[in-house]
Amino acid sequence: MTGLYFYDNRVLDFAASLKPSARGELEITDVIRLYLELGELQVETLGRGMAWLDTGTQEALLQASNFIQAIEQRQGLKVACPEEVAFKMGFISDQDVLRIAASMAGNDYGQYLVEMIEEETSRR
Repeated sequence: MTGLYFYDNRVLDFAASLKPSARGELEITDVIRLYLELGELQVETLGRGMAWLDTGTQEALLQASNFIQAIEQRQGLKVACPEEVAFKMGFISDQDVLRIAASMAGNDYGQYLVEMIEEETSRR
């Protein structure tokens, strides 16, 4: 089942209680089923504009890397930039971002953070 999973500590006991499938592996769907049976499964559907990238093989990892590179180069945006997300959600200030960016002043990521703050400041 495609997805990104977050579990509480009980998942360790749940996984330990599982028997291997016919493939000889413990299956994530069996863990999900246990949470469903307890009425504790929460699911969020990814909406339009979201992309799921499987990275389970070397070829898939390369394809995902190329996809991210294309998005970032063509749109001029970083994919999954935690500082940008935290700033836009109001968890950190522009000064916090600039302090973080200063530690990466010699690379493109640090410059991206500085430019993000400069653009935001010019809008105010």
